[in-house]
Amino acid sequence: MHRFFIPRSFSGEMYIEGVDARHISKVLRMQPLDKLQIVSDDGVSALAEIASIDSERVYVRCLEKLAESHEPRVKLVLAQGLAKGEKMDFIIQKAVEMGAYSVVPVAMEHSVVRLEGAKAAKKVERWQKIAESAAKQSKRDIIPQVQPVQSMAQMLANNNLQTKIIAYECEDKVSLKTALQNAKAVGDMQELLLIIGPEGGISEHELALAKDAGAVPVSLGRRILRAETAGLVAISAIFYETGDLGD
Repeated sequence: MHRFFIPRSFSGEMYIEGVDARHISKVLRMQPLDKLQIVSDDGVSALAEIASIDSERVYVRCLEKLAESHEPRVKLVLAQGLAKGEKMDFIIQKAVEMGAYSVVPVAMEHSVVRLEGAKAAKKVERWQKIAESAAKQSKRDIIPQVQPVQSMAQMLANNNLQTKIIAYECEDKVSLKTALQNAKAVGDMQELLLIIGPEGGISEHELALAKDAGAVPVSLGRRILRAETAGLVAISAIFYETGDLGD
């Protein structure tokens, strides 16, 4: 069943407009009495039926609230070093599908891509649309935010979460599993910042900044993973460890 986000507080009768309304009427060719799912701005999910359609709006009548949550127990923020080409599109799409709460594109010292000003803002706008599409497809209860492009220092200042983990290829003592178990032992697993480097890796200066901010360097295993693979592997492991891939 198709799911649509409505940027308004929940009420018994609501409307969908803009791109989503045109998609419903012109692409999906849905009709009055057809069923769909809606998620309001205050986080309420509901089963609804179409009451009427005009050229720009689809009016829906809510039939019942849906109690089941599709969100992970842990609010996971992925701080991803800027990757080149379409790799960032892929990373953001899959991270949202898997349950990331937010994604921060980080301009790191070894990033090949350089984004500033209007160019960076345009990219973030595109990535936000990708996140919204992925949230709909995976039946998320929220649309994860793609934050503005930031430096490592800015990202750490803006995302001061309880648990911080940085994947570092030269780390050979602490595994991701060990770091997660240690965090769970002291009760710091409600929110988590996961830092992943770009193709060129994380610089020693950036590693020092992260460690000073409380981030724990971890190994993701014996093999070197690509920039577009590392974050997804880590997200899977984190959600498995916290029970979100099955208890």
